Amino acid sequence: MGAPSEDRKQYQREAFHADDPAAGPLTTDQGVEVDHTDDSLAAGERGPTLMEDFHFREKLTHFDHERIPERVVHARGAGAYGYFEPYESCAEFTRAAFLQDPSVRTPVFVRFSTVQGPKGSADTVRDVRGFATKFYTSEGNYDLVGNNFPVFFIQDGIKFPDFVHAVKPEPHNDIPTGASAHDTLWDFVSLQPETLHAIMWLMSDRAIPRSYRMMQGFGVHTFRFVNAEGRGTFVKFHWKPKLGVHSLVWDEAQECQGRDPDFNRRDLWDAIEAGEYPEWELGVQLVPEEDEFAFDFDLLDATKIIPEEQVPVRPIGRMVLDRNPENFFAETEQVAFHTGNVVPGIDFTNDPLLQARNFSYLDTQLIRLGGPNFSQIPVNRPVAPVRTNQRDGYHQSAIHRGTNYFPNSLGGGCPAHAGVDGHAYTHYAERVDGAKIRKRSESFQDHYSQAALFFHSMTDWEKQHIVDAYRFELGKVGAMTVRARTVEQLAKVDGELATAVARGIGVPEPAAQETPYKQESPALSLDALRGDGSIRTRQIAVLVTDGVDAAQVTSVRETLAAEGAIVEALAPADGTVKGADGETYTVDRALPTVASVLYDAVLVPGGPDGTPPVAEDPDALRFVRSAYLHGKPVGALGSGVEVLSVLQPQGVELSAGSRGVIADRGVVTDASPGAAGAEFARAFVAAIAAHRHWDRPPVRH
Repeated sequence: MGAPSEDRKQYQREAFHADDPAAGPLTTDQGVEVDHTDDSLAAGERGPTLMEDFHFREKLTHFDHERIPERVVHARGAGAYGYFEPYESCAEFTRAAFLQDPSVRTPVFVRFSTVQGPKGSADTVRDVRGFATKFYTSEGNYDLVGNNFPVFFIQDGIKFPDFVHAVKPEPHNDIPTGASAHDTLWDFVSLQPETLHAIMWLMSDRAIPRSYRMMQGFGVHTFRFVNAEGRGTFVKFHWKPKLGVHSLVWDEAQECQGRDPDFNRRDLWDAIEAGEYPEWELGVQLVPEEDEFAFDFDLLDATKIIPEEQVPVRPIGRMVLDRNPENFFAETEQVAFHTGNVVPGIDFTNDPLLQARNFSYLDTQLIRLGGPNFSQIPVNRPVAPVRTNQRDGYHQSAIHRGTNYFPNSLGGGCPAHAGVDGHAYTHYAERVDGAKIRKRSESFQDHYSQAALFFHSMTDWEKQHIVDAYRFELGKVGAMTVRARTVEQLAKVDGELATAVARGIGVPEPAAQETPYKQESPALSLDALRGDGSIRTRQIAVLVTDGVDAAQVTSVRETLAAEGAIVEALAPADGTVKGADGETYTVDRALPTVASVLYDAVLVPGGPDGTPPVAEDPDALRFVRSAYLHGKPVGALGSGVEVLSVLQPQGVELSAGSRGVIADRGVVTDASPGAAGAEFARAFVAAIAAHRHWDRPPVRH
């Protein structure tokens, strides 16, 4: 290519004087400036490359080694920085310093992730989502490593390799990527009934969140708080999003995988960049030690929840994410979470799955991050002082001086053991007796009641989505014996569920039997988790084309933007459209590049000439039909109401041929000419705040 052009040289000169500390001449790793990087050093213009080209060798060597092993599970993730602050002192039940003073903000880094798929898989697969929080506390790092399900698939960590091997792609062809709809998982599930509760969550809409910002998080295990007097209290952790808990539906999730495989990651990044900082409330379920055996399940069983009707969730603080990482690899990819990273005031229980995680996480980081010094990577580095006698190893960045053993006199006895002033970590004193045996406790043997509890707590539309999910997943299973055996297990949870699934996958229906489990927990339904009624950050599509009534578009757009929604004008082509008044209107995106599944609601404005501007556009009609079928709010103004008439939603009242605002099951219309009034805007905002409207009748296909 030759030497850099004069234009490039000028650009470089300007860059060297920029404020960015990275601006300046290109160098090697040793700081030697490089004048030319487009061609290798060669013997003549067409001769062989010379090995004395140290810059070439360094650059290629780095490139060849710039990948590290990806996580075995939770490989695909997104992260952000923020802070946590308690509402009040929690000294009554824990001495953890970061839970004491409402005026103290503790920095955090949070990583969200899928579980099954590799780094290159899509965001919107049906899967568990990781929700891991690193608190950089004054007493050291505390990692709350959880998921968006409150329960796990197994009870004992020794089964973890089996479960992961079963859910990962089939070993003979490495298919499917990022999906659980295949033989090996369902073979495992049908033979391991302790999986059934978590599988019920996996088949629900909780497994396909609309956004990380609209997703719950759970600590999964029962942990232990310890206060300054040494008194222990069992604790379950809950993260509740301020925006409510919202999900995609399966049809949307699949289309999103093609339209935007980075749907959830992009959403998180864009919201933080726009200053719409995601927020969660941290709540705890507290159980006094004397009530450990007061439940009809074992508190140490990670496949069980404590129903909120039995032990309410107590809010203790809030977390806000307000800064995106500067480099994905250095921060999001290299962040290392470990359930064993606890601080004084937080301790473990004898949960056998938790005990296994305490071993596995550390072991994994040693391999993935190249050695024992991964805690010195900036994203993992605690803000508390670090003084250890650990030395050397791969990637050691500290320059240690003095002695490296204890006790010593040559180093003045330092670093010494912490004193007895109550700041040091002390393990909770618990008496443990028992013979060495390989046997599961009898209190861990109920595998069906809480799976039934979850299913019975769902609304009718949620139950139907679960049935549809089972039919899809098991319909992908080739072994009919596995399909039938899974239905047999479902029959022990709920007979109607098992029958509905069997009818869709070609296996015999189970014999009629009385379902022994009748309990419900309304707090488990998405209907109970709609949020604070805000429509902030909801994505609203407005369909426009030449002849559109720009006054309608402008008035509604201003109202929705004032409520915090993000409004985009979509047209058949990019650029501008000419309104009915002759003015031009800027288009945000072209319809062929987007889809209804990427938006939360759609508005169809009209034109003053009586013709709905988008009625003849197939992409627009498909967009509106898809939004309607997915229960999303649909608004129409003026002649735009005729677009909804074309869909013929049976039984939904429209304002076509009449005047005034009509709102019916999330369909809001006003056929009056001119700008949208305040009444329409209020009704449309209320429909968006409700998120979905599943009680709608069907439309003509």
